[in-house]
Amino acid sequence: MPNRRLRDVLSDHPIVRLDSDASVRLAAAAMAEHHVGSVLVVEGDCLAGIFTERDVIERVVAKGLDSDAVTLAEVMTPDPVSVTDGATVMRALHAMRDGGLRHLPVTDEQHHILGIVSMRDFVDDEVKAYDQELEFRQSLTERIG
Repeated sequence: MPNRRLRDVLSDHPIVRLDSDASVRLAAAAMAEHHVGSVLVVEGDCLAGIFTERDVIERVVAKGLDSDAVTLAEVMTPDPVSVTDGATVMRALHAMRDGGLRHLPVTDEQHHILGIVSMRDFVDDEVKAYDQELEFRQSLTERIG
């Protein structure tokens, strides 16, 4: 299972996309409507950024900003880490851990959006295999170093 490709995980996930000039309120409403934790910010059909539920709290609400006046361009994470749909689940888990991410955009080679995965998308077996790999790497590092 850890070698499963992301294209197999993406099947029916809704992709919420908004332009960078959309308001934070519109993004929050779209996330609520589609029951997702992030919005992919696009320029044309290419990935420009990501805006997550955490961003709503940390970059907007906690700073007292007006969600109707603030645009996604002002508070999104620009040029987010992404992976291609041919990447393995293990590769995605590594990217998410290394970047401290809960949402990971999936693109083609030209950065056209194909979908998004979140930690909830990975079954227990894959997460266990990932944890075992990390433990193995750590034990090797301790033995060598």
